[in-house]
Amino acid sequence: MKKTGKPIVDQHHQTFESIRQFDADGNEYWMARQLARVLEYSEYRHFLPVIERAKEACRNSGHPEADHFEDVLDMVEIGSGAKRQVTDIHLSRYACYLIVQNGDPAKPVIANGQTYFALQTRRQELRDNETFARLSEDDKRLAIRNELATHNKHLAAAAKDAGVETPLDYAIFQDHGYKGLYGGRGAKDIHSAKGLKKSQKILDHMGSTELAANLFRATQTEEKLRRDHVRGKQKANQTHFEVGQKVRQTIADLGGTMPEFLPTPEASIQQIEKSKKKLEKKK
Repeated sequence: MKKTGKPIVDQHHQTFESIRQFDADGNEYWMARQLARVLEYSEYRHFLPVIERAKEACRNSGHPEADHFEDVLDMVEIGSGAKRQVTDIHLSRYACYLIVQNGDPAKPVIANGQTYFALQTRRQELRDNETFARLSEDDKRLAIRNELATHNKHLAAAAKDAGVETPLDYAIFQDHGYKGLYGGRGAKDIHSAKGLKKSQKILDHMGSTELAANLFRATQTEEKLRRDHVRGKQKANQTHFEVGQKVRQTIADLGGTMPEFLPTPEASIQQIEKSKKKLEKKK
């Protein structure tokens, strides 16, 4: 990797973008052999087991493997202008996401790839989902908040398996995630900045963009706790903090607004739900 004076995470994300290609229909894809080099695998054969694990994860998630992993033949130079035919794979963005999730997290480029492809995949899913795109801001908030409530249960279970057992332990664990995502600001700081009453929950007073960032934080932390077999409260807390930091860095790399600077909606989730119930009764 050349030294450009830019943060290493920027270099990695730019590299992932630079090897992205498009087919005749405008569909984006990545070549497996190119991705292997970017992810710093010395030989392609060492990368193949990672691809197989990603394919298995794809099947287990209910996605058709053929939609994301397409075997192709490619011509490569072998010196002196000569070329030979080799097997390669066209990878979708989702396939790349699964690959980096199954790669060696000790490599900085893998860790940065996990945040890059996860967030980009999530954004693509939302763009592709026309129903979601047509939703009002209130409906988007309700949808993401409900999804976040479900994933927070999964996160709590993963944290408990890691050794985060008591309610106080879990509050501290959650605070670490917020501090990573919000640039050092904990739950109390966020609560205060939003001007909320003691009984009000910060997640119920977030817009859809802020909720989406927190959903990403929760899902990625749960995955990392389980994938890395994290054990011990301190390690779990540090994992949550680091994931929060990576999500924050990815938002910055994509030119997004930091979560602490996003506006607090006037209506809470509960107020929106109440209004919807009233409308339904009138129908």
